[in-house]
Amino acid sequence: MSKSGAIDKPDPWRVPVAVAQIPDTGLHRDIEADQAIRGALAEMGGLREVLSAQASFDVAPKSGGRFHVSGNVRARVGQTCVVTLDPIESDIDEPIDLIFAPPEQVPQMAALVDDTEESDEETPDPPEPIENGVIDLGKLATDALYLAIDPYPRKAGAEFEPLLE
Repeated sequence: MSKSGAIDKPDPWRVPVAVAQIPDTGLHRDIEADQAIRGALAEMGGLREVLSAQASFDVAPKSGGRFHVSGNVRARVGQTCVVTLDPIESDIDEPIDLIFAPPEQVPQMAALVDDTEESDEETPDPPEPIENGVIDLGKLATDALYLAIDPYPRKAGAEFEPLLE
């Protein structure tokens, strides 16, 4: 099961980037989900609809085969108000700032992150693994989109009124 509650299906939004083809100067990618992908995203995410979804990414090589991926995901999603059950739309604008590393480096880098959690400094996230030499920007955009969605959307001004007996 995925975090959206759907049975694991192939990711609908796939934009693979082979790390071997990323130039030393890095690369920039703008991606946009077409209607079929938006429909699949809505179904997988339990949304009424996904009206738009696009993302911008900058991928920069770092030492040791690691890559810094930054950018943001923007979307407009149709949901249902948890109070009134009216249809509503929500705008998403989610920043992304991640490090990807070869899979063999991830456990040791995650341990370093765990060690810094005991200090008062802000703790960086452990790196994401580069899978089969590829960073999938579509999957990254999908994950960021789902994490940014309000699980209990409310129409402006809607308040729950308990029934009095």
